[in-house]
Amino acid sequence: METILHVEGLRKEFHLHILNNKRIAALGRVSLEMKRGEIIGLTGKSGAGKSTLMKCIYRTYLPSEGSSIQFYTSGGQWIDLATATEHEVLTVRRTDMTYCSQFLQAIPRVPALEVVAEGLISRGRPREEALDEARRCFTRLGLPEELWDAYPSTFSGGEQQRINIGRAIISRPRLLLVDEPTASLDQKAKDAVIDMVLELRDAGTSIIVITHDSYSLGRMAGRCLHLEAGQLAEAAPA
Repeated sequence: METILHVEGLRKEFHLHILNNKRIAALGRVSLEMKRGEIIGLTGKSGAGKSTLMKCIYRTYLPSEGSSIQFYTSGGQWIDLATATEHEVLTVRRTDMTYCSQFLQAIPRVPALEVVAEGLISRGRPREEALDEARRCFTRLGLPEELWDAYPSTFSGGEQQRINIGRAIISRPRLLLVDEPTASLDQKAKDAVIDMVLELRDAGTSIIVITHDSYSLGRMAGRCLHLEAGQLAEAAPA
């Protein structure tokens, strides 16, 4: 099975300029390797560095000097996301990698169905095909049909979370980074999300997931990596 992600010596320090440039070490020399079609669960207490690790891979955060985040693209090339240009990072995000945060961020006054379909449209899918795919996604996630043309801001917290995960899954990225995908869902909705994530894995997507939900972790993750104070502890079974 091919390796698609190789992280070596990943460091991240935050400089707090309002506190006399105080430095906070969030990650210290983290290394990991990931295969295609693998799900890795990130565990650890709040503040351990899980989200920071994920955001460094996505390049929301610029890693500290000396870090290496090698990603194997669908174009058959390795790119170091730690040192890549902004243009290169945006290209990888558009074609290969999706980040799904805990909270839905969408353009106001855009119907929920179009919010989810946009991921496919931006990748070249015809608009009606993309909307049909979004409808099938909403049906599986149990979102009421009468709300599909409503704005996401009108949905409940759990419904917004399902819209968010639907938007991430529908584009079928090469690498999916997802933070707490089932945190505020009931059991039925939780199982629907997990089933869709597993189908994505079976189709070849590699997935890194942060969750404190032992049920979701047990069903999804093939292995777990535990973070303590910015350091990666020994891998544990899911």
